[in-house]
Amino acid sequence: MHKKWSLNIGSISGIRVFIHWTFLILIGWIFLMHFSMGHSISEGLRGVAFILALFACVVVHEFGHALTAKRFGVKTKDITLYPIGGIASLESMPEKPSQELLVASVGPAINLVIAFVIWLGLKFTGKGVNLSEILNFNYQEMSFASSLFSANIILALFNLIPAFPMDGGRVLRSALAMFMDPLKATSIASRAGQFLAIIFVFFGFFYNFWLVFIGLFIFLGAGAEVRTEEIKHFLEGVRVEDVMMTNFSVLNPDTTVESAAGNYLNSNEKSFVIMDGNNVSGILGYKTIIEALHKGIHDTKIREIMQKEFVKFKCGELVKVKLPLLQRQEQSLFPVLCNDQLVGVISLENLQKWIQTRPDNAVLRT
Repeated sequence: MHKKWSLNIGSISGIRVFIHWTFLILIGWIFLMHFSMGHSISEGLRGVAFILALFACVVVHEFGHALTAKRFGVKTKDITLYPIGGIASLESMPEKPSQELLVASVGPAINLVIAFVIWLGLKFTGKGVNLSEILNFNYQEMSFASSLFSANIILALFNLIPAFPMDGGRVLRSALAMFMDPLKATSIASRAGQFLAIIFVFFGFFYNFWLVFIGLFIFLGAGAEVRTEEIKHFLEGVRVEDVMMTNFSVLNPDTTVESAAGNYLNSNEKSFVIMDGNNVSGILGYKTIIEALHKGIHDTKIREIMQKEFVKFKCGELVKVKLPLLQRQEQSLFPVLCNDQLVGVISLENLQKWIQTRPDNAVLRT
């Protein structure tokens, strides 16, 4: 699936790597910063090369998370590079706290391994690492390799700060979850993360403005993680047939785009199941219908534009397990089948409404 505003630069082990367009701003800013300081073009290019090498280390860091999670049956959608770092989009975190602890800690550990390899290389070439230059932050005098060594040490230590949902915060959450309820552990880790995020923002205005963006990311991310954990806690033991909609429309693959648009306009439904006989053959969302209308293909049959690759839910499956699929929103509607017969549908919007109407919870009541 296309990732908006991002460039796909390749795939490793089935995991795609993207660069967000804002990353290019960082590259340009680094070069212009050297230029404004009176440095030569070669020094500016060296600065850009260093950032690219550093972010290559970040990619390896993120693959550490992704491949470790894969060992526990958790897939990774992709890895995206932003100016503030990399993000591995895991479908979910492992349920067992010990597994989450391993997934979270492996990233910083990889940065330490990279630093150790660089240190060995410098030692065997007789150059070594000048600790006084590192401790005095004298990077202008340091070699390229020494700077990369230092940067990986800083990356490892920074990521271990217990600011949830950073690696250190996830380590904290998983450690707490070994001794208490996961929701309580998430709440404690989230509050700690948001407190540190405020500190990041404060110091960012005075020392390094990137800390402001990192702080905002942590603050918002921590709140979203708590919200997700609350939903998962409330959905404990709930099965798909308990929350599915049974009153829904079904369209034929030979229905025209114009007729499908009429169904959308004359109902409260935003997505439709496409049935070819007794088989579910596709899913059609309102955005696809509108795009087709704007292209002027009113008489085209919806079999030409419907989503043909989709996930089906089966009766008896736990909603908690399927929640990551719903939240990713790559599919607007999920058919529910009992004994291979279509009996209902589920969407994220419908699930949120179901939670809001339950008398025994306060989740999502906003």
